[in-house]
Amino acid sequence: MITSLYETHIQAANLERSIAFYQKLGLELAHVIEHRRRAFFYIGKGRQMLGVQEVEENQEIQLRHYAFEVALEKIGKGIEWLRQSGIQPTPAFGREPVEPLVHTWMPAASIYFDDPDGNSLELIALLNDKPDASSHEVIYFSEWISKMHSSAGKENLN
Repeated sequence: MITSLYETHIQAANLERSIAFYQKLGLELAHVIEHRRRAFFYIGKGRQMLGVQEVEENQEIQLRHYAFEVALEKIGKGIEWLRQSGIQPTPAFGREPVEPLVHTWMPAASIYFDDPDGNSLELIALLNDKPDASSHEVIYFSEWISKMHSSAGKENLN
């Protein structure tokens, strides 16, 4: 029945600041409802949507986490791309953002960063390898590649 996530919403302290941030990420501003202090962005070709709602000055923001899917061939340049956009990648799972991280149980390569309000964001690319369902390990992408090459070599020996 469900085939994708069409729309999700987050809260922001300053709508204009958030609009500028998400445009730096390449999201297309679709619509602003000024009197409701909301902005909507199109994401990707499937036209998923991100809604940003400014909260009142004394209201606490409910922080969220969400991931933007990127092409596998582009994830390796994600850290550099974020930095060139003035966005600093953040450490995750005890690892510094020197290269994408791999969640071995999925498997997927990820890069983490925050929006101006502290929402946790992620660039994610699904890998074409078999998941390691028994593992909850998070390793660097280069470690995953080495692991896949060594296991492929073992399979070829049997």
